[in-house]
Amino acid sequence: MRRVAMAAILTIATIVGAFEPAFGQSVAPPNNPPPVVTRGGAITPLGWYAIASIGCVAVSPMVATVALGRELTISEVHHLTFSCLLGPPGWLLADALFPSTVTPPIRPVTPPKPPQRTARGRNINIPPAGEIHFAPNEILVEFDVGTGAAYLAEFARSLQLTPQETHTFALTGRTLQRWRIDGTRSVPDTLRASSRFSRVSLAQANFFYLGQQGAPASTRDSAADAAATQYVVSKLHLLEAHRISSGDDVLVAVIDSQIDTKHPDLAGVIADQYDVIGTPAVAHSHGTAMAGAIAAHSKLVGVAPKVRLLAVRAFTGEGASAQSTTFSILKGIDWAASKNARIVNMSFAGPADGLVREMLGKTHARGIVLIAAVGNAGPRSPPLYPAAYPHVIGITATDADDKLMPQANRGPQVVAAAPGVEILAPAPGGSYQVTSGTSVAAAHASGVAALLLARRPNLSSDDVRRVLTRTAHAVPGARNDTGAGVIDALGAVNSLRN
Repeated sequence: MRRVAMAAILTIATIVGAFEPAFGQSVAPPNNPPPVVTRGGAITPLGWYAIASIGCVAVSPMVATVALGRELTISEVHHLTFSCLLGPPGWLLADALFPSTVTPPIRPVTPPKPPQRTARGRNINIPPAGEIHFAPNEILVEFDVGTGAAYLAEFARSLQLTPQETHTFALTGRTLQRWRIDGTRSVPDTLRASSRFSRVSLAQANFFYLGQQGAPASTRDSAADAAATQYVVSKLHLLEAHRISSGDDVLVAVIDSQIDTKHPDLAGVIADQYDVIGTPAVAHSHGTAMAGAIAAHSKLVGVAPKVRLLAVRAFTGEGASAQSTTFSILKGIDWAASKNARIVNMSFAGPADGLVREMLGKTHARGIVLIAAVGNAGPRSPPLYPAAYPHVIGITATDADDKLMPQANRGPQVVAAAPGVEILAPAPGGSYQVTSGTSVAAAHASGVAALLLARRPNLSSDDVRRVLTRTAHAVPGARNDTGAGVIDALGAVNSLRN
């Protein structure tokens, strides 16, 4: 390359010398003045072209070397030289006389990656430390679609499990299996061990949920003193509200314990029943009280006496206690949605549960109003569920003087309050009971929601929430204690009259 540059420079010098004329000289006689020296004529256009061409020949290889980061080949030098001297025709002439010998760099060929196999997201949920509210010998499992019997048999043998039941849920599309733990492993240890099986897409505990009602303060055979005891009628202005709406034919699902469907105050209001548990049962005080708070229409005045109830038996228990599980509640909600329920009353509370949250999200998307008790675990309790889930209207309990029930949970999940202390309600066997709890307060709120939907059926679940909170009357206390305040049936239905 250096030789090419030097040759080009010498060529330029030669050409410049050739185009530069010599100085004129003459010999004058001794006494004559010195001759005038003059320079020859200007450089011609052809000369300038030659100078420029030679300069291009000299400089362009150096520029190209720097730009390419390598030494030029002889063929490339010839191409540049002919281009400088003759322009574009020179490049074509160089192609003919000096074909390019440059071989393009060979890049390694990367074979195409095989299509990546996207496995379904696995979700193994282990109860947090300290959580004890779950069945001690059961887990819930979902397997990948197409999992064969041999795989399930190996799963059962390895983890010492026995299958109990399988159910496919329409709302979520999941097929869940309930397994009994026969060995000595705990639920958390069994869930950890299940993660070894690649076809397990979900596994979790079967959590417990409890009805949020205290033991009945008293039980009586008649309700002769109902007008004096049932303060909820005047507190919610029910008689006035019923002149506008009585909840006519609105379907309200009550997911609870066995309801006394033959009670005189519940005669004719049961539209359908579903027994999730499937074992013989007698009527229970919790479910019967909740149904009565919503729909009583004989000796007592329910909040929405003309609704139609979907009675879902998902809870078992004796006395005032009522207990259910994740699996039973999922089945109850799924069935209620299949029956086109407009409201789902959930007078129970328990731990956070991913499956229940997912199910309630799908239920809300169907436009179903979700109402739940915030719980009776006290002011220091962490949030309880389902009231603390998004889209659920969490209800707390107040007394006849609008004072918060001391045992009620607090927190941002409290949307509003309703009467829930010393409430006269139906009891099994045609009798009556006085009961307290956020459970019965939630049932009262479900009744007011039914009044709204009967008045304006096209209300969305979010619309119902807004009406309940906008028309509630504020009471003393923090926002986390009573939410927007105590709901008002008359104020709520009146807000829809225009």
